[in-house]
Amino acid sequence: MEEKTGEVVSAALLAQRVGWCADLVAGMVGSILTEHWNAADVARLASGVDMTGRPLPSNAWMALRRLGWNAAPPEGIKVNDRVVRMAQEQAGRTLRSAHWCADVVAGIVTTWPNNPDRRNPQEWDAVRGAIEGGRDLPGSVIKGRTRQILAFLTAEDRLPADVFELEGVPRVARMLLLAACDGQQATITRDETNPRSVLLRLQLPARTSYRDWSWVAVPLAIPATVPAEGALHLPTLRMGGGRVYADLAFTHGVPKTARAGHMVALGVDWGLNTLLSAGAVRRGGEGRIRALGAGAQFRAAGVLAKQHRLRRLSEKLHTKTAQYERLKDGRERLQRTPDAVLEARNAVLAEELRRVNARRSHLNDALAVSAARWAVDQAIASGATVIYVEDLRSMEAKGMGRSLNARLSQQARGAIVHHMRHLAAEAGIAVVTVPAANTSKHCPNCLTPLRHCTAPDRAGVSGWKWAVCPHPECGWQGDRDHGAWQRIAARGLARQSTTRTGIKTRDMAIPAVVDRLEATAVITTEPKTSPEDRSKTGPTRGKTPRPAPRRRRAPSPARPPHSRAGQRPEGNAPTGRTRLPRAADRNQADNDTISTGTRRRHTPRGAALGAGFHPGRSVCRGGRPSIRSTRGPPVRCGDGGWSSGARTSRCR
Repeated sequence: MEEKTGEVVSAALLAQRVGWCADLVAGMVGSILTEHWNAADVARLASGVDMTGRPLPSNAWMALRRLGWNAAPPEGIKVNDRVVRMAQEQAGRTLRSAHWCADVVAGIVTTWPNNPDRRNPQEWDAVRGAIEGGRDLPGSVIKGRTRQILAFLTAEDRLPADVFELEGVPRVARMLLLAACDGQQATITRDETNPRSVLLRLQLPARTSYRDWSWVAVPLAIPATVPAEGALHLPTLRMGGGRVYADLAFTHGVPKTARAGHMVALGVDWGLNTLLSAGAVRRGGEGRIRALGAGAQFRAAGVLAKQHRLRRLSEKLHTKTAQYERLKDGRERLQRTPDAVLEARNAVLAEELRRVNARRSHLNDALAVSAARWAVDQAIASGATVIYVEDLRSMEAKGMGRSLNARLSQQARGAIVHHMRHLAAEAGIAVVTVPAANTSKHCPNCLTPLRHCTAPDRAGVSGWKWAVCPHPECGWQGDRDHGAWQRIAARGLARQSTTRTGIKTRDMAIPAVVDRLEATAVITTEPKTSPEDRSKTGPTRGKTPRPAPRRRRAPSPARPPHSRAGQRPEGNAPTGRTRLPRAADRNQADNDTISTGTRRRHTPRGAALGAGFHPGRSVCRGGRPSIRSTRGPPVRCGDGGWSSGARTSRCR
């Protein structure tokens, strides 16, 4: 609503005005990135000091102003200083994130291997040592950048100098970072009567003149997950599909989590169809670790199957659009006129591809939130203070077939862990990643290598689902995933003293496997003892039979007069049916007693009638039917024959 005139602003008009302002900001961001997309400027911004040696502010827009990197709107358009702040903040965040990419590319180029497709252990140690924080960097990130550099090497016959030569200026998203503004550009307040509603006030342009900027009040409904005592911050406005989306941030106090000192932990293992397998363990005072129950599984086979179908559809659409792009480029090289039909088809496929990708994204987000919520609920129910998750960031799906490799590589494990950390922090539960080495290979009770088979009753058939311990004194067997979560939880409790917290991300992780502590990461099983002897010592005591009362003793409900509704049969009362049921003998006589019927030899008449016939069908031979059925009136066939109305016939 326009505050000055009181006019109601429609959703379409609001999206138009926000989009116009977002385009204005995106233009200024693009000019800053184009001017400073080089190694020297990015290194200056990442150093944290200006030319005089003073520390740069943490806010990106203030740091850019300290360095003198300003932005201006297009000629003929006047904006206030807060709009320029939003542009500088977005550009500064992009340039700061580029420093990490530049460090990774520089480390890979410096230690370029002899065979980029397969590094040896010495080359892996060298590339990780050349990258800041490379010891904890997933191998998939290094391999992805290696493939990108290899493509540049194949095209240019040389290695790139840095990431700025390898990649061009990044695309700019259409958004408004209102967090960089103050009260003169945007404000947000809660509704005193309705705690689930907030009022966002911001200045939006109507035309090119600064005098046409006006205050617009936009009511927002916040979800129930936002606590009533949480402090709200100015949101980020995004454009998508002709709509305006507001990413609202809030802060509230949560219990502090601890790195060590845990007695009850929840172990979480990853799977394919069984996405998560989890269970709780307890560490006793003597150091023994015992499992609390048999665990549980989060099965999402249906959602994963739908995700797989959407992935295959997306691949087909990608293939078609790529072919259309090649045809379009070929016509341009041959200097031919553009094909309107080809461009129209390409536009339709591009829109369909965008929708399929949006469905995949929404499905992954919903699955990640649901799986994380389930894991945190399991921890709360078992009284656990820490969740140990198998660290599969460096896992690469290969050697298991094209379809299975794609399904494993596209699982939303990172998103699940991200949501799990957020939800667990509200309950004061720590989330720690644990190395995944040998969690499914070794026995959780004795650390003996397991023998895997397809099922417990098929111990001789090699498989992967069921695990059996070959140790004669152990004999543990169970589901492979159940043994894995026990190993993960036991490893986390045994090595909780080695837990480290990231400096930038504040994420907790156990870095490596220590053999000295691995020997204590076992599950102790207690012998089953009965409190009393339940063996039978005498005859079974008889019990007085208490038959259920017959239904005829229960009165029927009353029904209104002159109405057939509301009455039910009274137990075994006669229903007034005159015909015998279908299962009765058709030769039974009409008497008061049920007869057994006359036994006669069965005569197979199908063989006498010929191939393709049996006694349940009528055969027409000319004018009269050879077998007349009494279950329906005869009807005339197409060639003059006759057939029973209740059965099919074959006429000759």
